Amino acid sequence: MEHLNYAIESARSRGLLGKNIFGSGFDFDISLIEGAGAFVCGAETALISSIEGNPGWPTPRPPYPSEEGLYGKPTCINNVETWANIPIIIKNGGFKFAEAGTEKSPGTKVFSLVGKIKNTGLVELPLGTPIKKLVYDIGGGSGTNKKIKAVQTGGPSGGCIPAKEFDTPIDYESLSDVGSIMGSGGVVVMDEDNCMVDVAHYFTEFTTSESCGKCVPCREGMNQILDMLAKIKSGQGEMILLEKLEKLSDVIRDTALCGLGQTGPNPAMTTIRYFMDEYEEHIKEGYCDAGVCEELFSAPCENSCPLLMNIPAYLELFLSGRLEDAFEEIIRYNPLPSTIGRICHFHCKTRCLREDIDAPVAQGEVHRFIADRIYEEGLLDSFAERIKKRSLKKTGKKVAIIGSGPAGLTAGFYLSLVGHGVTVYDKKPEVGGILRWGIPAYRLPREVLKREVDFIEKIGVKFRLGWDVSSRDLKEFKKEYDALIIATGAYTSNSLNIPGEDASGVISGSSYLERVAAGEKIQIGKNVLVVGGGNVAIDAARTLLREDCSVTVLYRRSRDQMPANLTEIEDAEAEKVKFIFWRAPSEILADESGHIKAIKVKITEPGDFDLSGRRSPQDTGTEETIECDTLISAIGESVDKEFLIESGFELNKWGNVEADKFTLKSREKVFSAGDVVTGPGTAVQAMAQGKRAAAAVDRELGGHWSLNEVFREIKYDNKVPLTAAEEGPAKIKKLGVKERVNSFSEISMGLTESQAITECRRCLRCDVKETSEI
Repeated sequence: MEHLNYAIESARSRGLLGKNIFGSGFDFDISLIEGAGAFVCGAETALISSIEGNPGWPTPRPPYPSEEGLYGKPTCINNVETWANIPIIIKNGGFKFAEAGTEKSPGTKVFSLVGKIKNTGLVELPLGTPIKKLVYDIGGGSGTNKKIKAVQTGGPSGGCIPAKEFDTPIDYESLSDVGSIMGSGGVVVMDEDNCMVDVAHYFTEFTTSESCGKCVPCREGMNQILDMLAKIKSGQGEMILLEKLEKLSDVIRDTALCGLGQTGPNPAMTTIRYFMDEYEEHIKEGYCDAGVCEELFSAPCENSCPLLMNIPAYLELFLSGRLEDAFEEIIRYNPLPSTIGRICHFHCKTRCLREDIDAPVAQGEVHRFIADRIYEEGLLDSFAERIKKRSLKKTGKKVAIIGSGPAGLTAGFYLSLVGHGVTVYDKKPEVGGILRWGIPAYRLPREVLKREVDFIEKIGVKFRLGWDVSSRDLKEFKKEYDALIIATGAYTSNSLNIPGEDASGVISGSSYLERVAAGEKIQIGKNVLVVGGGNVAIDAARTLLREDCSVTVLYRRSRDQMPANLTEIEDAEAEKVKFIFWRAPSEILADESGHIKAIKVKITEPGDFDLSGRRSPQDTGTEETIECDTLISAIGESVDKEFLIESGFELNKWGNVEADKFTLKSREKVFSAGDVVTGPGTAVQAMAQGKRAAAAVDRELGGHWSLNEVFREIKYDNKVPLTAAEEGPAKIKKLGVKERVNSFSEISMGLTESQAITECRRCLRCDVKETSEI
């Protein structure tokens, strides 16, 4: 106000405002009226009422302000941004102004770009610019490794637009089509750490508080929407609330007096429209994937773990010297702690608040240490006996599980504990699935997996190996067993789909790793190319190094876009695996005998951002030929569609088994779990699916999923340390590069006992909520 008043007085003193300006006979003046800052005064009739000295309440239209406005006179009412365009239009003409923008939305617009975005600030763009360009090209994306989930446009009463709709042009008509508004030009960017139920509640709370209260639909209706969102957010909602929300929102939109009420339901409606899965998770499971709704979990690390492990509990128990109690607390959620402690992506670290001080707590490394110590001290057999004795009474029900990977093992473990007879079938001669046949021994020693499989077998799970289950077998199994779980994983390698792929010397990554794990001697050349950027590609490359090969990895994007674990990439680089980025295979060249001799690749460069937020490889028009005598293709895996189709399973558009999201039931008596449902994921994600399927099967067979009757309620201290431990993160010892490239010995030595204790001390105990416990 101070600056505006100064500018107006300066203009008036120079004769630019007032009566008879420069003797022209033209009168024009400006006066400022300071309002109370009410959001509802964004509605033109409410603003007029406020200027007149009355409450800022909107009035019905007609009459419109152009007919009867301020003080009952015809009024032209527009915001400052509109007036700022007038001199340009007068100077250059309307046609020139309309050259920017679209036919129906001409000109430019200033946007305020804020939120989870690298480059924040004000941006002026032609209307019709895609959201994708604003967010990624100009905003620079999230600036972190977190994926952008959505944007909200138009201010607090705007709609939330998901990333899959980022091709939408930013103009009045297109934004309306996707449920949002242009509004003030605000653009709030949200990433995977934003809960869309919470977002809807947050903005609805604001619009509700800013309602003037004049009309019933807005005053009462928005409060009802806020109340329903609060129930869902706290895990107290029911699915019927979503139907009520939609009906009430339609009424409010149609009957509210002004734009605030008419657009107020937008955040709720668009999040329900585009993020229904998050609402269902809150309602059906009391789960907030983003880790925002604190009523639904105890600590961020626990919530981000797919197995929902009570991480603070085992950290505190181990710190208190209670090794076996800590192990039981781990096994309650994770029957493969030593295995997973070696290979996990450690989802728990992604939301550890200790990172704000120095680095996340090594939660997974700690449970690896605890499990290893139990095994080393010979305590596993006695522990297995105690757990088996606590298992529920035998139900007489029988369950067959097809596949002994992480999903199958987990499902079998828990179903056995709750009293069902479990038989796991697998076509391989040893149990473990991808854990045994896909992960190299230098990451996961065979004996580590075997002792955990033996533990599961001691609990009561039976294994039938060397059995390649057919569709005919499944029909017989349905007669013999009360329920089936399909957990066959995703082991079929995707094709490169380029000429010459049938040449000898071209091997799929998953096949190569499987054959090495079986001890097969494979004829491999000395100059090997690996195509791909995931864990299979990196595992294959590092295994080839140990076979005394020169290895180069080709990837079609940049290093930071590789989906493999960063630690595995760094280890591969340390071991002198070579990498070439921005290369896309186009043809495999073979010699006269039909054996590969080289590969043609297109040289690419970063192109436009795609809807995943990554730059798509763009062909530069140039090619190069790279010589090699073996090529490992590792561009992804998929499920065995032939077996599934023959067995009568319905597949979704990605080729995975169609199953209910919450029960994982595929058809009568048949459930599916793991990669066969989700596509390739992490081992711990597959385990979470296995546990979910086990719970659903138990309930289907008349059980109550009573794990609390099997595992003890273990008490531990719930106190927050007065000061955070000053020690930084532990540096885990690894085998030296020269030692490891010549053998398959385990690389990571894990934590020492003192390091494990220190990591437990570094925990900030985010799970403690009550101040009385401090």
